[in-house]
Amino acid sequence: MNNNLQHVFGASGEALVNTRHRVLRNTYWLLALSMVPTIFGAWLGVQMNFNFFTGSPFTGFIVFMAIAFGFFYAIEKTKNSGLGVVVLLGFTFFMGLLLSRLIGHTLGYSNGASLIMIAFGGTAAVFTAMASIATVSKRDFSGMGKWLFAGVVVLLLASVANIFLHLPALYLVVSVMAIAIFSAYILFDVQRVINGGETNYISATLSIYLDVYNIFANLLSLLGIFGGSRD
Repeated sequence: MNNNLQHVFGASGEALVNTRHRVLRNTYWLLALSMVPTIFGAWLGVQMNFNFFTGSPFTGFIVFMAIAFGFFYAIEKTKNSGLGVVVLLGFTFFMGLLLSRLIGHTLGYSNGASLIMIAFGGTAAVFTAMASIATVSKRDFSGMGKWLFAGVVVLLLASVANIFLHLPALYLVVSVMAIAIFSAYILFDVQRVINGGETNYISATLSIYLDVYNIFANLLSLLGIFGGSRD
């Protein structure tokens, strides 16, 4: 009797582990795929000289947030079907368009292409390191969630304030904080999948994509400020 129970629970536990690994594997594959429309959107935006924040930066920010949360709602509603993948890729294309302003500005430097590659490599290194820690560490990072969310709220408020204040020092502080917070978010989001807290690979991909996107954008901004050359 006891042996039969052990076999049943052992098989159930193994199936649970396999399911979590499958979700994580699908998340990584979809994350890699999501970079394609992001890169295409950024390239197209540079070619078109696309600027989402033309006119009032504050109005542009409000419109961006409305579109982003519209995508979040649509992804949540379709995450259990193939349509969810399509909506997610549409969102990553939109984020690529948004990124094109920063990419275009960086390409204005004589070493702009190199800065973009350094930012890409740095982001990949951060992702690899944090995802590896989340995978092998026995520490529970779930308690970080509320603090990280509070940090994001502070970042948003500081970013909105700086639309009006135009303080270079505050911009630098926000960028550095964003890199730190979203690096920690990779730990949190990857471990949620590993521990079974997130069982949908589309939702998991969205979370990790936003982490990676914000690290790259803020790292590229800092590289442009401190390493950009006009010669």
